[in-house]
Amino acid sequence: MGRIIALANQKGGVGKTTTSMNLAASLATLEKKVLLVDADPQANASSGLGVDVQALEVSVYQCLIDGVDPHEAIYETDIHGLDILPSHIDLVGAEIEMLHMDNREQVMKRRLRPLLSEYDFILIDCSPSLGLITVNALTAADSVIIPVQCEYFALEGISKLLNTIKLIKSRLNPALEIEGFLLTMYDSRLRLANQIKEEVQRHFQELVFKTLITRNVKLSEAPSHGLPAILYDADSAGARNHLALAQEIIDKNNK
Repeated sequence: MGRIIALANQKGGVGKTTTSMNLAASLATLEKKVLLVDADPQANASSGLGVDVQALEVSVYQCLIDGVDPHEAIYETDIHGLDILPSHIDLVGAEIEMLHMDNREQVMKRRLRPLLSEYDFILIDCSPSLGLITVNALTAADSVIIPVQCEYFALEGISKLLNTIKLIKSRLNPALEIEGFLLTMYDSRLRLANQIKEEVQRHFQELVFKTLITRNVKLSEAPSHGLPAILYDADSAGARNHLALAQEIIDKNNK
């Protein structure tokens, strides 16, 4: 049985989409069957994995709003074992359209749970907000990865996200766990980055992944070529970091 992991942080620019794409690609490289669900209207994970977002006829939007079978919207990527359920700018309006639905927080769960027999991991790239789509993702998920960038204001907003997770656990998804806090954009030469690393580790202890995602030019360049770092430059620090993270998650879940 597969596992659904959401990647969430309502703060933008923390490396969430970069992590989603590269973690998904790394898990597939380690011979896991992976589905990446792009639940962000910006659709950066979709275009970053080579999907022509403008030409899409069916996306995650139609699955959530029109009840389209996700199989009709799933695309294979260039990495064997990695599929993507792409996003589209239409998703911006989905939250308003979902307001009138019955059990509106459970829509994504109803669409994704039947796919669990087909995948080892389903990763959901959430938008930088705590709106209804993100609530849907957290309700559907078994666990959540929280990326935290090693920069000033890093911890700002985490308490709000943790409160949201607590609310969802108490009302919608009692089984939801924190998979881990992931330190991103880490530069060991910067005193501030080391201070934030120590602060996060002191505060959240064993919930912090051992793997650090370091600052890496190749990681920034890869999406513009429609590729994850592992296909763009397999020997780059970004590719190696995400492979290590994937292995850490596989070990943790005994997959």
